[in-house]
Amino acid sequence: MDIAVARLEAWMRDYYHAVAHDIGSSGVRDLSMGELRELCGFDLAELDPMVFHDSESYGGTRLRAALADRWTDGDVDRMMVTHGSSEAIYLVMHLAVEPGDEIVVVDPAYQQLHDVAAWRGCRITRWQLDARDGFAADLARLRELAATRPKMIVVNFPHNPTGASITPAEQKELVAIAEAAGSWLVWDHAFGELTYGTEPLPLPTWYERCIAWGTFSKSYGLAGLRVGWCVAPPELLARMALLRDYIALYVSPVLEFFAEQAVRNADRIVALQRAHATENLRLVQEWADRLPEHVRFTAPAGGVTTFVEFLGQPDVVRSCRRLAEEHKTLLVPGWCFGDDYRDHARLGFGGTTAELTAGLSLVEQVLREDARVR
Repeated sequence: MDIAVARLEAWMRDYYHAVAHDIGSSGVRDLSMGELRELCGFDLAELDPMVFHDSESYGGTRLRAALADRWTDGDVDRMMVTHGSSEAIYLVMHLAVEPGDEIVVVDPAYQQLHDVAAWRGCRITRWQLDARDGFAADLARLRELAATRPKMIVVNFPHNPTGASITPAEQKELVAIAEAAGSWLVWDHAFGELTYGTEPLPLPTWYERCIAWGTFSKSYGLAGLRVGWCVAPPELLARMALLRDYIALYVSPVLEFFAEQAVRNADRIVALQRAHATENLRLVQEWADRLPEHVRFTAPAGGVTTFVEFLGQPDVVRSCRRLAEEHKTLLVPGWCFGDDYRDHARLGFGGTTAELTAGLSLVEQVLREDARVR
């Protein structure tokens, strides 16, 4: 069968570069080169000795070591540098599972977390978060689903698109469920470093069948680097290196230079972005409080997205198109995360405060206009 259209990416392709107010994306505001240099304390002259030579299959030595220092206690053998987390997803879903295998995936979900595997003939079982309880994780239900011993369980906390998360005790229970089933546990850490009121969850690398990945796009504001990382057992990384020989070979050493600077100064960068996002989240909360008849909102535990339910709207996809085409405002319809979420939209609050304020005002205008038309 043909691979399914990636609805979110198709939506972004149509509208991301055509709007003035982005309140749909899932990352923090983008840093400029000047801001990155100031935060990290490097000079562009440091690039002068660089020779435009190939990098390495697993990632350049310096960046790989920096990532390993942050995520695997210095164990570089479990670390690979990738083209964003997207390449890691693609490679893992081709090599850690086979056609016919069952995969349990959190729902709603970033489509790539399940449809690459579905295209290959895997059976997808959805672990639905409880929308009635702020998209809380029902671990008892996950335990029931894992009784069939699925080949893989795929989660991401804090969650995209809802911003929901779990406690450290719940994380340990989740790992125990995967371990009892003998499943791969895929831990999508794209939003893991940016949390509110609690410390970020650790990578569950104490479980030997854990696969984790992350990116510089979401918490750092460096989406344009297109650099990510993957933690996995060395034998799986070796197979991933063989497959990427047919796809991308390696990440540019120029990009790796900037990524290394960022990861060595990650705490400073994330603290800056967290302070910015916290203030923007306050504005979203105030906006939602003014519109109880139009929106149902649950404050996120982490990341910079929330999954807003639009109450009584006959066609949220149409409303989001109106926002983009008539008001130059990007909002992502919940339909991009599955057919069960047509009355929701992903609202991203990581961008500039000015575009958030303008975008929220325009969303309110459209919601009130559509309500009058009903």
